[in-house]
Amino acid sequence: MALVRQRTAQGSNATEIEKKIKRGNALRQGSAWRWSRGSVALLLVALSLCGAAMWLYVTSLDSEVTETLVRGSELVSPQPRVYSVECSEDYESYKRYPGCTPQKCGRAVTDSVVTREEAQALRRDVRERIQAVIAETFDLDPAMVYLTKPTFFSRINSTAAKTQHDEYWHPHIDKVTYGSFDYTSLLYLSDYGSDFTGGRFIFMDQNGNRTVEPRAGRVSFFTSGSENLHRVERVTWGTRYAITVSFTCDPAHAISDPTLP
Repeated sequence: MALVRQRTAQGSNATEIEKKIKRGNALRQGSAWRWSRGSVALLLVALSLCGAAMWLYVTSLDSEVTETLVRGSELVSPQPRVYSVECSEDYESYKRYPGCTPQKCGRAVTDSVVTREEAQALRRDVRERIQAVIAETFDLDPAMVYLTKPTFFSRINSTAAKTQHDEYWHPHIDKVTYGSFDYTSLLYLSDYGSDFTGGRFIFMDQNGNRTVEPRAGRVSFFTSGSENLHRVERVTWGTRYAITVSFTCDPAHAISDPTLP
């Protein structure tokens, strides 16, 4: 009888041990399942965040404009609105002219240099006023800043480009493209949003694209190095008129004022 009780106890113990083992396995499996579900959830969240970040990055690259510096409806007067940027090393490759070569760089906008009526034509005094505001804004000696070529009138509409030179929308750097440019200015002769759509001038910075909306009589000017990489949006409707007036520090690249007939 004692032997039977012992075997029964042993069997009972064995059964209990098996139950504990099964419960342990079940707990481990449940824990593993919970961990697996948690891990999947975390992984999905991480992937979602990465996807969102990538989407925002790609969107910022593809977007025409991430910030409008000056809207067409605004009136910037009497003082220019100035946005400073760090000077690039482009100017180190050229002879330096104290009092003219950029020491501080940036971009600026003013609506107080040229009236809307005067924007219908370029006159000598307009060039002198643009030259004066550039010199004042960037702390230059006005006598050291010279008009240079090309200074040109542009008429842009939605017509398809006929030659590579008509493809105005490609990014470029004026100092690299023209060499003589140290300061670039644009005198707008028509209004963004009413005379044309698209056609905004876009500064392409590493952390986003910034624009100035054209307005008749508005002057936008900037240092011409790679700190101001830029392009123009394709015009989608209407006609965009502007005059580019450029300046150099090198007397060898200076040109005389255009004469009127």
